[in-house]
Amino acid sequence: MRIRLYISILSVLLITACKDTRIHEHEEWATFFTEKGIEDGCFIMRDHNHETVHYYNKERTITRFTPASTFKIFNSLVALEIPKAPDEQFLIVWDSVNRRPEWDKDLTMREAFTVSSVPYYQEMARRIGFDYMQHFLDTANYGNRNAGGAIDEFWLNDSLQISADEQVGFLKKLYFNELPFSERSQRIVRSMMLREQKDNYNLYYKTGWGAPNGAEKETIWIVGFIERIAKMEEHEKSMNKSDIRKYPYFFALNFSLPSSNDIDYAKYTAIREDILKGILKDYGAITTAK
Repeated sequence: MRIRLYISILSVLLITACKDTRIHEHEEWATFFTEKGIEDGCFIMRDHNHETVHYYNKERTITRFTPASTFKIFNSLVALEIPKAPDEQFLIVWDSVNRRPEWDKDLTMREAFTVSSVPYYQEMARRIGFDYMQHFLDTANYGNRNAGGAIDEFWLNDSLQISADEQVGFLKKLYFNELPFSERSQRIVRSMMLREQKDNYNLYYKTGWGAPNGAEKETIWIVGFIERIAKMEEHEKSMNKSDIRKYPYFFALNFSLPSSNDIDYAKYTAIREDILKGILKDYGAITTAK
């Protein structure tokens, strides 16, 4: 019994020591936020290649917020899995309510994901229903797993909440087909997240803008992963059919908007991507093509 207890204690100490060397705080990343006028933001990234975690503003990275439109990743997975949508070309007819030009038309799932159509995914959630949605929230252990309230509002009204740290864990599982969904469903959703392809990287992400009722400040998200692409050395090519290697990094960024009744939405939409790319370049996940 004593031997087992000693081994258990030793294992905990070793794991803790290992974690200390693999988790890195980057206070210097505050500059990417403050130079854009953002005082309350965070960023967390898992470098899968070196098995390290890098973050700015630890307390905020573990604080849960409404996922807003980043939940379209999860919503799409469930729709494809049961399936309420046979594939990403599944069309939902516009309900004729005028909201935004990019939403006010018949949309496929891929199109709705790209323009972040709230009405499309609200209708999809209604078709999925509470039982299926709650089942997958539980089995995927997504955030606080709370689908309480209206089935077409819970990810918008602050019932469902998730932290940046949890977003990164969820995305890592999505990348490696480790979520409780089929490989096909996960592959399709990953393809819908692809936003930028360059010679030396592929960038995948989903944005979100949370403004739940009663919230003091609105929360902006951008979550996803980037594949840094590098050509293999000559001696490696003989061991692999492909001549390139992909190095994945998983990230989540969020920040609160300043309290104001006159928010420039286009400005902050651009800012979140500028901050993301600035940090990814600083770390080396985005490099200049040779």
